[in-house]
Amino acid sequence: MYKSIRTVVLLTVTVFLIESCNDKKPQQQAGGAGRQQGPIPVDGFIVSERIISENIEVPGSLLPFEETQIRAEVGGRIVQLNINEGSEVKKGTVLVKLFDKDLQAQLRKLEVQLKIKEKSEERSSELLKIQGISQQDYDLSALDVENLRADIEATQIAISKTEIRAPYSGRVGLRNVSLGAYIGQNDIITIIRQVDKLKLEFSIPEKYAREITPGYIISFQVDGGKQHHKAQVMATENSVDQNTRTLKVRGVVEEKHPELIPGVFAKVNLQLGKNSKALMVPTQSVIPTSRNKQVIVVRRDSVLYAVVETGTRDSALVHITSGLKVGDTVVTTGLMAIRPNSKVKVTRVADRK
Repeated sequence: MYKSIRTVVLLTVTVFLIESCNDKKPQQQAGGAGRQQGPIPVDGFIVSERIISENIEVPGSLLPFEETQIRAEVGGRIVQLNINEGSEVKKGTVLVKLFDKDLQAQLRKLEVQLKIKEKSEERSSELLKIQGISQQDYDLSALDVENLRADIEATQIAISKTEIRAPYSGRVGLRNVSLGAYIGQNDIITIIRQVDKLKLEFSIPEKYAREITPGYIISFQVDGGKQHHKAQVMATENSVDQNTRTLKVRGVVEEKHPELIPGVFAKVNLQLGKNSKALMVPTQSVIPTSRNKQVIVVRRDSVLYAVVETGTRDSALVHITSGLKVGDTVVTTGLMAIRPNSKVKVTRVADRK
């Protein structure tokens, strides 16, 4: 009896142990399948300083270095016209001569009167030495001489105004008057332009206002032109335009080329916003979110999500203005598979210069 009971108990324990082992095997297998199989392989990029600049193109215009509307200071009839349209003239060349015979006659009359008064003043001086006349009488005689000299000078100035001369060497345009015509002070006779050198005018956004200074070299092309030309900044406006938020810049073009014609449109190419300590990372490493932008930074064998701010970018890299430092390694591949505190293994590192 005792042996039978013992045998039944042993069989029951054996069956229980076998069923328990069978229940643990699936659990162990399921637990093994849920474990991470190892660090995630990724590519990295080492952050370093590099020089960047922003290339911008703005419209501009070529202008004559000097441009003057030729007008008469006094009204009169044209008796001499020395304007060959489109020709070069030297500084001081008489372009137009107005009628001045009345002024010439008045000048000769005053010159005769002056000679008489000068002789009278000489006699008065001799008489004053022997006290033949008073000092007052001599002073009146000398005053008459000075008055005539002043009248002669005023008449000579009036005569000079009848001669309209070129203010500088340049090229005259089309004339608007003819020989014998009467012109007034408001009539434009012609326009003269200094074209041995030109001016280039354009405007830049206000954020670059501090970067353009006198001496800055500009590259530009004219509309329809095939060559690049150079200009040097001579001055900038002293304030930013309140309506356009731009700063007007003026440069000088010393180059002589058939393409460079006053008045043509120019495309000005500028390299502005230069930064010699810019931190750049590949564009694909930046993860945009609804609130900010992030990059994944490698810390030993784990990762850290860093919030960054970006600036300018090109086809491959983007400028990081804050959130990273020199020497950081950012992840460039496998971004979707990485989770916070994931283990990673950098298999390839890039550092583009």
